Amino acid sequence: MRITINEAAACLGLPGVLPDVENTVLTSVVTDSREAGLGALFVCVPGSRVDGHDFAATAVGQGAAAVLAARPLPGINVPVLMVPDTVKALGELAGLWRDRTKARVVAVTGTAGKTTLKEVLAQVLSLGGKTARNALNHNNQIGMPRAVLGTDGDENFWVMEAGISQKGDMDDLGSVLRPDIAVVLNAGTGHTEGLGEKGVAWHKAHLLKYLAKGGKGLVCADYPDLAREARATGADICFFSGSGRDAEFRAVYAGAAPAPQGTAAAPADSYGLYRLWLGGKEFDVTAPFRGEYGAENVAAVAAVAHMLGLDFQAIRQGLAQARIPAQRFNQVQAGSWLLIDDTYNANPLSMGRMLDAAAERAAGRPFVAVLGAMLELGSQAAMEHEALGRRLAGLNPSAIIWKGLHAEDVRKGLTLAGYAGPWQVVADAGEFMKTWRTLQDYGLESKAAKSGGVVLFKGSRSNRLETLMAALSS
Repeated sequence: MRITINEAAACLGLPGVLPDVENTVLTSVVTDSREAGLGALFVCVPGSRVDGHDFAATAVGQGAAAVLAARPLPGINVPVLMVPDTVKALGELAGLWRDRTKARVVAVTGTAGKTTLKEVLAQVLSLGGKTARNALNHNNQIGMPRAVLGTDGDENFWVMEAGISQKGDMDDLGSVLRPDIAVVLNAGTGHTEGLGEKGVAWHKAHLLKYLAKGGKGLVCADYPDLAREARATGADICFFSGSGRDAEFRAVYAGAAPAPQGTAAAPADSYGLYRLWLGGKEFDVTAPFRGEYGAENVAAVAAVAHMLGLDFQAIRQGLAQARIPAQRFNQVQAGSWLLIDDTYNANPLSMGRMLDAAAERAAGRPFVAVLGAMLELGSQAAMEHEALGRRLAGLNPSAIIWKGLHAEDVRKGLTLAGYAGPWQVVADAGEFMKTWRTLQDYGLESKAAKSGGVVLFKGSRSNRLETLMAALSS
């Protein structure tokens, strides 16, 4: 970004500062004093454990040119822009910078897979021009505006993820982004504890209310509630599908595909082949997904790229070259076992998809599900975990290892659905490894030695299932 201190003050409705600093250009925004440097605006964010106001002097000592604060800061010798709410003010400054960009802005939201979609889409669009995106899942009222303000301003495309967990979150994010294309990837049970009675689909579709003039929504047709809520916004929308529905843009999974050249670290058959219908043409693409869930991502990525002017060859090339982010169905071979790391987070939609994809990956070989609790489901938590147990039983895994809350609910669903295989609850990596060794009594190790096996690690972030995967792969 390049915003003068007086421009920032005017944006926030504040009086101008002293003439000797009024034209000082702010070139970055930081919320961690350790990241402050020359030209930085330090934003004081109050938190439950620490208060950014207490670190303002440190940030200034490291070169910060100005401070955004919610209370007076005696002794600070740079301009202090004082506002009632620093996080809201951060969004307003990001909105100012958004007004100055000529980039086509793409906003991405959804219940499951939005970070993966955003990362892959940004990689594809980079073949068509300079592209900026918010890092990984920095998608809330702090991370997303910081990502906007961290752009150079000369990009062709911005791809920004909008993550919500509370009522009103989409208003905060949408009003900053005002996207030219708003992608609503899906809608399922997730963050229901905070989103309330209007439902997840309503809150996700609410992004469409903030389209820029002439902007267009791109919505998955595979979720009836989402399609209905999207139409109700009155926005100009088109639909895509990953399940064969009649839509303007479609993709279907056609089976495994060899990893493209240059991806030697990935298992040879970890990519997927997808049939794509786009712009009146039908053709096959290879993408870094393996399973039916990937069709939704492929259709969305290809649709956005097509709408932004990329040709078919660039879309095909971009999908083949794209890499998915860490802890999102990353596949690592460890001896006779294929370990699938999807440990970043979980909700009922993403859990079901990854279980199906992992079971398809196993294809009759030993399949072990190492899972953790799905959080932030509120009053639906017990019901959703019981439903998970029933779904698990239908996949007939060779063994199930659970970590975290709601073990009894999952076990209830398993029992009701007739699962009789190994089941164990563990508290840490040590208990997990003890349990893993006992699985040899069921002959899993010998079976995997003959044909290979698959282990899926997935659960909400706080379960830290990556520590279990690390113990097994070490």
